[in-house]
Amino acid sequence: MKINTGRGTIPLITLVGIWSVSALTSLPGLAVSPILGQLTTIFPYATELDIQMLTSLPSLLIIPFVLLAGKLAEKRDFVRLLKVGLWMFAASGVLYLFSDKMWQLMVVSALLGIGSGLIIPLSTGLVSRYFTGEYRVKQFGYSSAITNVTLVVATAVTGYLAEVNWHLPFVVYLLPLVSLLLVGYLKGDTGQPQKTEDTATVVPEESKRAIPGKYGIHVRHLLQLMLFYGVTTYVVLAVTFDLPFLMEAHHFSSGNSGLMISLFFLAIMAPGFFLGHIVKWMGKHTKFYSLLSIAAGLLLIWISPKEWLIIPGCMLVGLGYGVIQPLIYDETVDTAIPEKTTLALAFVMVMNYLAILLSPFITDFFQTLFHTNSKEFPFIFNLCITLLAMWWEYARKKDSLLGGSYELLVIVLRYHAERKIPTNHSSLITYNSIASYFSPKTSATALYVTLPSTTFNPCARAGSSLQACLQPLHARATV
Repeated sequence: MKINTGRGTIPLITLVGIWSVSALTSLPGLAVSPILGQLTTIFPYATELDIQMLTSLPSLLIIPFVLLAGKLAEKRDFVRLLKVGLWMFAASGVLYLFSDKMWQLMVVSALLGIGSGLIIPLSTGLVSRYFTGEYRVKQFGYSSAITNVTLVVATAVTGYLAEVNWHLPFVVYLLPLVSLLLVGYLKGDTGQPQKTEDTATVVPEESKRAIPGKYGIHVRHLLQLMLFYGVTTYVVLAVTFDLPFLMEAHHFSSGNSGLMISLFFLAIMAPGFFLGHIVKWMGKHTKFYSLLSIAAGLLLIWISPKEWLIIPGCMLVGLGYGVIQPLIYDETVDTAIPEKTTLALAFVMVMNYLAILLSPFITDFFQTLFHTNSKEFPFIFNLCITLLAMWWEYARKKDSLLGGSYELLVIVLRYHAERKIPTNHSSLITYNSIASYFSPKTSATALYVTLPSTTFNPCARAGSSLQACLQPLHARATV
């Protein structure tokens, strides 16, 4: 069976290999969570800091090694680098099973952080290397869904295994062995799928100069995406970090908070299977409506007079974030030349782990600033942040030349070039004025090669009209 990528086809087994790597990104630190309460008994001489390090050390090491992997992916063998990360990840799973001392667990936790840090950006990098256009959006959605399904299932499994033996939850860290078998099908593949007859020609080397900046990355756009992703992740973390305390304060059944958090993760998963349809339906307003869903969910959790009303609140927050996360990854790909794509993705993905690490400190800082210990405060504060993000997203789209002029410019120029239609002086002035909005030093002629022609396949097909070339604007206006 062959899978369409937007620029050709790949075997189904290759896609399964990509999915298997995506499934691993949710696992770091998961196995320790169900045994935290037992560790003080198992290791009576261990300090509270020692136990906390078992959960925080992998996350701390993930951040620098995510960036390192993104940088190494530029010039190193992509598959070989991925295998190194998978072997380190799997090795940590084996060593955890035989570790009986606290210092041993810490060393293995460091190994886990390094291995997973190498894998995480490569998992999204694989999607960007193989897929393009609407096919890439769809695959980012599938990858996000698979990641969250794995998280929910692994959480349940590790909780059960922890009751049998405290070593057994670490068995989930052996899953990279499956990925190692499947990644073998990527051997020798440069990330360029088998071309089909309707595949457009490869973009010339000059396209590198179309991305503003000497580093091959549109830095301003990338920083915007990093900030947006970091803020959004911080906002939704209130459900996992603060919901149990809120339910206890309202005298709800605190034991049900685990169920509601599980529903939250399931809600994050759900949009991934339909992301392509969601983006086509909502168009350029996709992120705005996703933020609206998050805001509505936080509001519902905050004001819920009944315990059961928290359930739709958690699900609304999860649904909104489940759309935003893969969409951000997809937009990140367009901020860099192909050689820099994994590095750009690494910078964006780091924001997720920074948000997780800093979230408790940020919340505590603002609670101290406003002199409150209210359990509702994290949800009120995060709701305000979400409303500000909605305003920013609305204003940005309103001021971005209808949200699609950059793509419009590229499409029109490509259409003219493909059909050898002369571009008159007046139209070039218009095109250049649009180009200067995005980069004052970038000409319209240079922008012609900014996006791969395969992104707009209709433009590469004989007999296609300009209207057909402009069709993607109705479904996608991400710039």
